[in-house]
This record gives sequence, structure tokens and C-alpha cells, in this order.
Amino acid sequence: MTATIFLVQTLFGFYILAVVLRFLLQGVRADFYNPLVQFLVRITNPPLLPLRRIVPGYRGLDLASVLLALVLQTVEVLLVTALLDQRVSIGGLLLLAVAELLKLLINIFLWGVIIQALLSWFNPDPRHPAARVLAQLTAPVLRPAQRLLPPISGVDLSPMLVVVALIFVSLLLQDFLGMLTGLR
Repeated sequence: MTATIFLVQTLFGFYILAVVLRFLLQGVRADFYNPLVQFLVRITNPPLLPLRRIVPGYRGLDLASVLLALVLQTVEVLLVTALLDQRVSIGGLLLLAVAELLKLLINIFLWGVIIQALLSWFNPDPRHPAARVLAQLTAPVLRPAQRLLPPISGVDLSPMLVVVALIFVSLLLQDFLGMLTGLR
């Protein structure tokens, strides 16, 4: 049973991650010709292209990607709760799916900022596809922190500020979900 749940969460998790990353990279207008972006486009196109005919975008946001991620996350939560022989209402199911997607968003930015900070110690080639995508992805969360906390003696502490803020938001989300589900 545990192995089956692990397999379901892993398979759904990787694909949901790909869909969410595609959504975020479209939002930050990442370089479409980057090989990593091309990989995400290729693996997410099969369900997204037909879905885009039904769900239009809104102000540059790819709502088809959001809907696909929400549906996939809901199916994953439904399968896991069924495997655990738990009952959950439709509202609870949607709430858990949205919460999981929010946690994923927080984790994407959290790990992106941490990895970018670690890479800055080694001075990677800024033209490397992974470094470029990472910089484009984390720029929306790092820019405000860099304006708030400029470099001190040449040391950029803004990634630390962003990491603390993201962990704080993650803990708030956990507390909120705990209150809603009565687990606190």
C-alpha cells in the first residue's frame, strides 16, 4: 500500500511539477528556445494543446496550465485518499489540491533561490541553459528583496530574506490548513 501511494505521488508529482514550471516560465517570459524550456513544452503539450482550445488565456496567463495542474493534483489527492481508505468531501478534495499546489509553488521558489545562491558561489557560466532559466524563474521573488535589502559590502543577503519569507508563508499555510481540518 505504501509503495503504491509513493508511486502515485511520484508520477503525478513530476508531471504536475512540469506543468507548474511551464506556467511559471511562461509568466516570467523565459527564453522559449532554452533546451530546458523546450523539454517542458514537449512533455506538457499533449494535454495542454487541446485544453487551450477550451480554456483561453487571460492577460498573458495560461489558464489551461492552471486548470490542468489543479485537475491532476485533485486526481492525485483522490487516489491517495482512496488508497488510504479515507473519505473526503468534494470541497475538502479541492481545498487539499489547491493547498498542495500552493506548497509546490512555494517549494519551487524556495529551492530555486537556494540553488541559485549556491551556484553564485561557483560563478557559473551565465549563458548555461539551467543558470538562465533559474535566474529568470527566481527574478520575480528576488527583485523586491534586492530593492528592500541592497548588497552589504558586496554580499547579497536578499536570497536569505526570500528564503525566510517563503518558509514563513509555508508555515502560515500549514497552520491555516490545520485550523480548517481541525488537526490543530
